[in-house]
Amino acid sequence: MSNVTSRISLLLFGTPEFASRAFLPLFEDQRYSILAAVTQPDKPAGRGRKLVAPPVKQLALSHNIPVFQPSRLRRTAQDFLQSLTAFPRPDFGVVVAFGQILPQEVLDYPKFGCINVHASLLPRWRGAAPIQRAIMAGDKETGICLMQMDAGLDTGAVYYEEKIGIDEDDTAGTLHDKLAHLGGELLQKNLALIVSGSLQARPQESSGVTYAEKITNDEAEVNFSLPVKEVCNRIRGLSPFPGAHTTLQGRRLKIFFAQPTRLFSSSGSDFRPGEIVYIDTEHLHVACRDGALEIRELQLEGKRKMSIREFLKGFSLKAGMRLADDTAQ
Repeated sequence: MSNVTSRISLLLFGTPEFASRAFLPLFEDQRYSILAAVTQPDKPAGRGRKLVAPPVKQLALSHNIPVFQPSRLRRTAQDFLQSLTAFPRPDFGVVVAFGQILPQEVLDYPKFGCINVHASLLPRWRGAAPIQRAIMAGDKETGICLMQMDAGLDTGAVYYEEKIGIDEDDTAGTLHDKLAHLGGELLQKNLALIVSGSLQARPQESSGVTYAEKITNDEAEVNFSLPVKEVCNRIRGLSPFPGAHTTLQGRRLKIFFAQPTRLFSSSGSDFRPGEIVYIDTEHLHVACRDGALEIRELQLEGKRKMSIREFLKGFSLKAGMRLADDTAQ
């Protein structure tokens, strides 16, 4: 590849907040020229079901960048590419959480192909939900990979990888923000190096492949019969969306943060899974298979999200009650 003698032109593919945060440094760096942004169609949201623009569209329009919103890019690839002839051919397509599979002709269109920001340490957690799966599995670290896209599912060669630790109080939400920021930094720093030829891609390892499948509704239901650490990891991995849930007196109760507590152990315990084993004005401990967890943040159906202290001010609970078991209330 030749040395960089002019601004590097980019075509952005992305949709949610994660993508807009990762793209932001590229808008602010004079080395890069954003030709257009490609994102998902506007979707209805809120009680009024009004159409809401995706965060990437909002970011692009705020910088007067043209936006394309194909609903089925695989079916309309030729029409889409024809619409791009009004622009210079981009150096890169930069893909971050776009939400659609790019057909090969689109992957091949930019001069240097398409680069993907993937929120895991490939080949671990290829697929749709790498942030959630890493926390749910109890991983101690994750990171960002800049990957050359190919026809496979996150199988392309990796240009650059950077690791970060997963803290015990991280949720999918907090880890999302850290990784989005890191992804933006790595894009800003490394795209120019790829163009200049000073950064080369390496094939992924053939061992250690895991897949981050989409989160299902069934997975979001809390199973207190599991080990306490596993339950807490699942709650953290599903926070803030879709939110792990159980029931309390017939109403859905979402739990957004919980941690294991050392007040109770599994040895000789007569507590039933889901049973409230300790409660005061600021603490709520619930039994699991091998101990108890302390719930810190939750939301009862019809109410707003609140801390456990706020919640207990307005809702009467007592030890011996059991979550997810209405007959025990």
